[in-house]
Amino acid sequence: MRTVISGPLPEIAFRFSKLIAEIWPHEALVIYTRECTGRPRKVAGNCDVVDRVTVDELAALKLTIAAGEMASGLHTFGGVRRQVWAVRDITDTLLVILPKQTQLDVPDPDAIAAAFGIVATSIQQQVAQASPDYLAESRAASVERARTIAELTELHAATLSSLLGTLRSHDLDDRRSRLTASETASSALIALRTAGTVDRAFSEEAVTTAFARLQGELRPLLRHRNVKVDYVEPPADGRPLPGEIAHAARAMVRAIVLTFGEQPVLSRMRIAWDCDGDNVLIEVRDQGPGAIDRSMLARQLSGRLQTLHGQIDIDSVAGWGSRITLTIPLDPPVVRPHESPLAELNPRELEVLTHLAAGMRNKPIAAELGVAESTVKFHVTSVLRKLGVTNRGEAGAIAIRAGIVRADKTRPA
Repeated sequence: MRTVISGPLPEIAFRFSKLIAEIWPHEALVIYTRECTGRPRKVAGNCDVVDRVTVDELAALKLTIAAGEMASGLHTFGGVRRQVWAVRDITDTLLVILPKQTQLDVPDPDAIAAAFGIVATSIQQQVAQASPDYLAESRAASVERARTIAELTELHAATLSSLLGTLRSHDLDDRRSRLTASETASSALIALRTAGTVDRAFSEEAVTTAFARLQGELRPLLRHRNVKVDYVEPPADGRPLPGEIAHAARAMVRAIVLTFGEQPVLSRMRIAWDCDGDNVLIEVRDQGPGAIDRSMLARQLSGRLQTLHGQIDIDSVAGWGSRITLTIPLDPPVVRPHESPLAELNPRELEVLTHLAAGMRNKPIAAELGVAESTVKFHVTSVLRKLGVTNRGEAGAIAIRAGIVRADKTRPA
């Protein structure tokens, strides 16, 4: 279990699947959590199954199970009715296992629920801490998903609009067939155009909701301190925050509050959020002695801020108090032509790129990195997009020119 929860968060399903494979034989495994806004599905196993599992299927399945309960039965999983085992942890994280055909009866359901409880709690804590690695991966996944949805929406909208134009033509006969097909196409077009809205509902938080959650998270930290806190809420019509921004903002404010609390005297604090349309603006100030450790706080927050291209200003005056302001952009930075596209790759994507430069395919890359093949596919797609190339060979050539190659420089047979 230590190995499962201590590795990179995107591959936690693969590690958990590997751990329980002998005890609970299965073909596929999916972990679904709304906490991970960039990638709510963590998958392992048969790619023909897990790649087809949708968020809508998982959300519908979760509604049939009470928190803290386990169930087994037929459910739509990957577009097909299948016999599955499902656990909904008290953290509201869902585990779905597709057992092998020889293992349809659930062996030791309490043990499954207990093991998954540790995994679910670890996911919740990693997201709440909003580490730089999590933020980078989540933002990359969010951007990639939004781009894919936009492209598919444009493609299918054009197709359906063309179809509707044909069906509405008075040159066609069989009015009833034309009417039925026209209504079907219209409904499909409406559903398609709401895809982006549905996705945003899963991947964004209203700024007022994010601020309310912050107040709830700070309450236990201040419970035993005689500190008056003035909360200045953001405007209700402020722009929604991407999930990774909301998590990071709360994590950084918690760190600031804890730093303020280390002073010998602290009587009052003021925490304010605002949104100027492009950034979330955060200000935390106190009426303390101005004795905070500025360099330590800057180091503590620098990883998250660099990942999100944010800025910090720390002003502390002895006897007067301290004031920290954070400015965090809501949109990823635009890559400029003169900048190296390699700078946009996160550590895992750079690692995958080194294998592409060696001519390796997805399956051996997955085996070497200890991740699912579907995860490698995701990273390869992201690498190609960020490098502005159309195939693996072009990406490998860029890596070789930049000196990014495997240390052993070997190629697969």
